[in-house]
Amino acid sequence: MLLAIDIGNTDITLGVFEGEELRATWHVATGIHRMADEYAALLLNLLHHQNLKIADIKEITLCSVVPPLISTFEELFQRYFHLSPLVVGAGVKTGVRIRMDNPREVGADRIVNAAAAHHLYGGPVIITDLGTATTFDTVSKEGDYLGGVIAPGIDTAAEALFMRAAMLPRVELTRPEHIIGTNTTSAMQSGLIFGYVGLVEGIVARIQRELKEKAKVVATGGYAELIAKETDAIDIVNPDITLIGLRLIYLMNKA
Repeated sequence: MLLAIDIGNTDITLGVFEGEELRATWHVATGIHRMADEYAALLLNLLHHQNLKIADIKEITLCSVVPPLISTFEELFQRYFHLSPLVVGAGVKTGVRIRMDNPREVGADRIVNAAAAHHLYGGPVIITDLGTATTFDTVSKEGDYLGGVIAPGIDTAAEALFMRAAMLPRVELTRPEHIIGTNTTSAMQSGLIFGYVGLVEGIVARIQRELKEKAKVVATGGYAELIAKETDAIDIVNPDITLIGLRLIYLMNKA
């Protein structure tokens, strides 16, 4: 079995593949100061609850936007699994040609998403990741990574409102009943949810115009379902696209 791990700024997504089947997935909070043994305790407990053992895991791959945690997880896997993970980064085959001014600036997770989206849906394709940041990545018909857009994530914006405006509360990020809020909480929810719907629609429309052709739009990340329900700009929601991309890239490099 293959264990795939996506280390994000807010949470860490883990998945176990048995062949092409994604047998189990988990999410744990990212803790930059956690030690390898602490993450090992979490991971071993998760595996146990799915009736999986260390010996079942034969291969490991990961990508990370939190560089200090790469060495933490490498230590974990060498100590407990006696395996060295494939870490997606410079020198790893991804099948994606990066057309950015400086390819090293592109987060590994975004390249992994690009590889998966093009493999699953063809191109051109736009991947919007609605997480800590809201990103839009554009992949050409040929599978080239053309570039993207980065905006604050919904929860990042909500936290900024709470922290910077003394009279505004912290609110639950759920859809309000009406666009016109009749109290502070519903007004903030309206601005956050429908504001980000507008952001997605506007950015996607501008990318489509610049491409001069229709691109499929795939959403992933923690708020993908919430936003996709409110707009026709998103064609597909795939919460597992990064894990799928990690598996594809692992297979490319194993061959």
